[in-house]
Amino acid sequence: MALKPDPTAPFHSVQYALRVLEAVVKHTGGVTEAQIARETGLPAAHLAHLLLMLRREDYVERVSDGAYVIGDALVLLGSGGDRQKALQRKLQQSLTALRDSLGAAVYLSRYIDGEVRITQYADSPHTPKVNEWVDFRSAAHASAIGKCLLTQLDHDDRRDHLARHKTARLTSRAITNEQILFRKLDAQPATVPVLDLQEYAVGTVCAAVPVTAGLAVGCVALSLPLAHAHRLRHAAATLNRRAAPLVLSMAL
Repeated sequence: MALKPDPTAPFHSVQYALRVLEAVVKHTGGVTEAQIARETGLPAAHLAHLLLMLRREDYVERVSDGAYVIGDALVLLGSGGDRQKALQRKLQQSLTALRDSLGAAVYLSRYIDGEVRITQYADSPHTPKVNEWVDFRSAAHASAIGKCLLTQLDHDDRRDHLARHKTARLTSRAITNEQILFRKLDAQPATVPVLDLQEYAVGTVCAAVPVTAGLAVGCVALSLPLAHAHRLRHAAATLNRRAAPLVLSMAL
């Protein structure tokens, strides 16, 4: 049965990218685009888009006869003991590329051992990161990152988190009522970016989208100064579309 990619769900593209990589890995001497299409059942246009992304991320390489072989990034991520360092370098490259294309600071966050953690970020003098005036671990209820991570937890885990980190009123826009917060988290569509409109810090707006691999809970986020708030929704939509390489790197 042919796969039917859903263009409204950007992260679904990762499962198709993994199937493309499986086909390339299986043919050690190289494989044509037509053969990949036959083995994956992907429509030509969607396959071409995936191959372009995989080439850009150096997961596959196109050789002189037009066939595809595995790229250096895929080799490094499969290199045993060096994998963790290679993964961190690859994620940092993706974050830097996102920062430059979005014109915003970007962050990769994970929910680890019951805490919100920023594991990597990319900023610059022109795209400064958020001033962490309150520890992000204590601000899940008010930050885009925290809310995006909380949406991925079940009810009991959310209650546990908020029992340890009270919903302080960081700004006048922050939600401090647990029932209202839970209703908003439950109503958040999985494919729509979570927004923070000056809830964590006055003068800053943020957006976050889930990046999950296996059972891990994570997200990628961006922040903008309030003067650039008019760019937030467009930047968030772009972040949503462009986050697939991050998910793919963690899934490999």
